[in-house]
Amino acid sequence: MNLPDQLQQLFARTAHDVKLGLETELALLERLGKPHEAVPCIHVAGTNGKGSVCAMIEAVYRAAGYRTGLYTSPHLVRFNERIQIGGVPISDAELAEVLQAVDEADRHNAALPGGRLATFFEFTTALAFECFRRHELDVAILETGLGGRLDATNVVQPLAAVITPIDIEHTAWLGKTLESIAAEKAGIIKPGCPVVLAKMEPQALETIERIAAERHSLVVHAEKYVNVRRIKQDEKGQKIQIESESALYRPLVLPLLGAHQLGNCATAVAALEYLNEVSPLSWEEDSLKKGLETVKWPGRCQILGQNPLTILDVAHNPAAAQRLAASLKEIGAKRPVALVAGLLSDKDAPGFFRALSSVVKKVWLAPLPGERNMPMSQLKQGAIEAGLKDVVESTIPVAQKEAAEWAIANEAVVCIAGSLVLAGEILKDRMS
Repeated sequence: MNLPDQLQQLFARTAHDVKLGLETELALLERLGKPHEAVPCIHVAGTNGKGSVCAMIEAVYRAAGYRTGLYTSPHLVRFNERIQIGGVPISDAELAEVLQAVDEADRHNAALPGGRLATFFEFTTALAFECFRRHELDVAILETGLGGRLDATNVVQPLAAVITPIDIEHTAWLGKTLESIAAEKAGIIKPGCPVVLAKMEPQALETIERIAAERHSLVVHAEKYVNVRRIKQDEKGQKIQIESESALYRPLVLPLLGAHQLGNCATAVAALEYLNEVSPLSWEEDSLKKGLETVKWPGRCQILGQNPLTILDVAHNPAAAQRLAASLKEIGAKRPVALVAGLLSDKDAPGFFRALSSVVKKVWLAPLPGERNMPMSQLKQGAIEAGLKDVVESTIPVAQKEAAEWAIANEAVVCIAGSLVLAGEILKDRMS
């Protein structure tokens, strides 16, 4: 079977309901020879910023000369993006080979009494672990998929856990309060394993601290341990000064834009510094500078063009949209914004648009490919509820063209946001 057919079979698993729990994942990994135990790892959970934090940590370790793995989700354009070795997505040839091995193990287990086929994410997580073992990596950075406690990635005993800011999300699976969601995220904390915490809401913080104390896990508060100050920002990045309790680093230019990335950077550096003291993974200041200055994380306040200034962001919930609005004010010098937006059906459309309403002057709504697309009527109603008056129904290519023309005529900025699916459609020609 060729790779496209293999991937088609894999994506067919997304039609099944989410199945939270570790039994099937552990059984599959057992059948594969426990690849999750072969590579030291850092485990990252949270609502917003966890992908950026993973990318920063991986980039620094790679700059320090370590053989690194990075597992994130979802992908923007190609499935291969989810599993990276040394900063490079795995090749088609390797992906096809490992897919076959994992599929054989999975089908064997499913045929046993009480067995079942792994879900899409369970299968993909096992795939990542098997790839990482075959490369004999020094360290892998793992991003959780959904929650933490029952997420398929939560089969590891990590060097450290990291939890980024938490917001209301996936309430059908994680609960409807910050406390319940924080408890699920805190499920990645293992007994005696240190946990690095980003700045977050008090309700979430108190919940995580309680669980860490119950598990005798050291808590490192990133905001108390590391300060990241912006010196200046332009369209190429942010010149920043990083200072911790133990070091004052030379200024560097972080390519990722937006004030929220300063907090993500502080969280990443806090984790890196702590592990520098207690693990075999050591690095010098030059590696920190090189790693952070070369980190890539597409679709996060990514500038696509200059005339007009066009910014792509994967923000898809109210908290992320609030951060995006603040970034648009900074990067766009308070110019009006032409928004091209599309959301998935389970998202909070009114909350998303309300968070952006202070900067957006005109909106083009575009349907996303796939069954999870939010119907245009629901999308439009969300924009109207948020107080946006100039709302146009369109398609992605037409919306891009008309928004650009409007922005040029009105000295405005174009922002494309609302979904990773939308970002993938925009980037597929650039990243293919």
